[in-house]
Amino acid sequence: MTAVPVVIIGAGPTGLTAATLLAQYGVECLILERWESVYPLPRAVALDDEVHRILARLGLRDEFAAISRPHRGLRLVDRTMRVLAEFSRDVGPGRHGYPQGSMFDQPELEAILRRNLTKHGSVTLRGGTEVTALAQDADGVRLDVTDTATGAHDVIRAAYVLGCDGANSLTRTSIGARMQDLGFAQRWLVVDVVTETDLDQWEGVHQLCDPVRAGTYMRVGATRYRWEFRLAPDESADDYRDITRLHPVISPWTGTIPATELEIVRAAEYTFRAQVADRWRDRRVFLLGDAAHLTPPFIGQGMGAGLRDAMNIAWKLAGVLHGALPENVLDTYQIERRHHARSMIRLAKVIGTAMTAGGRVGDLVRRAVAPRLHLVPRLRDLAADSETPALHRSALVVRPRLRRGLAGRLCPNAILDDERRFDDVAAGRFAIVTSTTPPARQRAEVEGQGAVLITVRPGDELHRWLTRGRVNVALVRPDGTVLDAGPRLSMLCTHLPVVTRMS
Repeated sequence: MTAVPVVIIGAGPTGLTAATLLAQYGVECLILERWESVYPLPRAVALDDEVHRILARLGLRDEFAAISRPHRGLRLVDRTMRVLAEFSRDVGPGRHGYPQGSMFDQPELEAILRRNLTKHGSVTLRGGTEVTALAQDADGVRLDVTDTATGAHDVIRAAYVLGCDGANSLTRTSIGARMQDLGFAQRWLVVDVVTETDLDQWEGVHQLCDPVRAGTYMRVGATRYRWEFRLAPDESADDYRDITRLHPVISPWTGTIPATELEIVRAAEYTFRAQVADRWRDRRVFLLGDAAHLTPPFIGQGMGAGLRDAMNIAWKLAGVLHGALPENVLDTYQIERRHHARSMIRLAKVIGTAMTAGGRVGDLVRRAVAPRLHLVPRLRDLAADSETPALHRSALVVRPRLRRGLAGRLCPNAILDDERRFDDVAAGRFAIVTSTTPPARQRAEVEGQGAVLITVRPGDELHRWLTRGRVNVALVRPDGTVLDAGPRLSMLCTHLPVVTRMS
């Protein structure tokens, strides 16, 4: 019988990210995946700069840059391809140090995640292994597994289990959790096409506002393009697996390019849903990624939500296993992530409904309103800015109840005096960012607890950030989230004995 501290079920982006983060903290873990190798078909294609920042934390800054391409934002177009509105995003480094939006091929991303994992001897990946049952007792979790090639059975023991096993999660079923429906279900055709001919389209996401055939277009790679179209009740993906049938639908973007120069990589039907699990933890078992939440793809946050889950729980679980944190800090995982995930899913639902609902009346409203949306500051910022909501109040997010503060928000990945970025200096540890130079006694106290002390000067990006937050000091967690912020360092030092011994 194999026994490990952590078993991760599922070797998709969420599971691989969680394993890598745990490995960086020296935690031994075993990944169980029923597929022998990377799933070959493209699924997720977009992520924002917050998630790009997580990939850089894994050590994939250059590798991901090599397989991705920044996109320029969102355009709303009508059926004649007339631009109704445009919300541009910065393709250069933003507050997180990376382009606000990037396109990529998921199999390529999973391949570099797997290669990167081999750098860590504390992680084992077992492909061709299906988990058939989970059971908890006082000492941990028992997993029954089957070798998909030979049919051989085995039993594995784990102190903790992370269920990253997708929408049809066995882990979710085993803990009795259920998906709560947030009231959105639409059938869509998702098509990936390869062509050596450049389509010469605007390098961003095109949202087709058509009451008959709502759709989305984006360039994913040098030769790869994706279209998503809402299916009529009497249609299925089978109707469009032949390029001659698909060609008329995508011709507004392909123009005069003949069908013979276009190759369908995949044509699949998806039901876009908005759902959140009613609970994400049962004692030693946790849900991450699609096992915990499903979102419509209209704001490109599906895969990113799973990586945020991994970033949130990995340092907490490592701290518990190393004896640096009390076990009850794991309660903060669902408190923080569930509220954030619901907020992002609701935003995707609102945007999807606004772009697709209302029939011809809705189309007339969109034609009249969309060209003026950029004049509404709140909507303009929502569409053009990649910042996501603050995390909910918890034992590790000390947010004021009556005003907006820095707590729960990500610290900018700013360039510091030595030309390194914040994340490179913090390096997965707690950090204190202060605009006032602390006395030697306080500096020694902070550094003695294992935290990184970063003093910023007027004019620095982090100094401006503190000023906007009306504070002088911020305590930043290993995941980049502000735990607390205030006027004096002494107030924040009260947290240090509890949370900083992570090395």
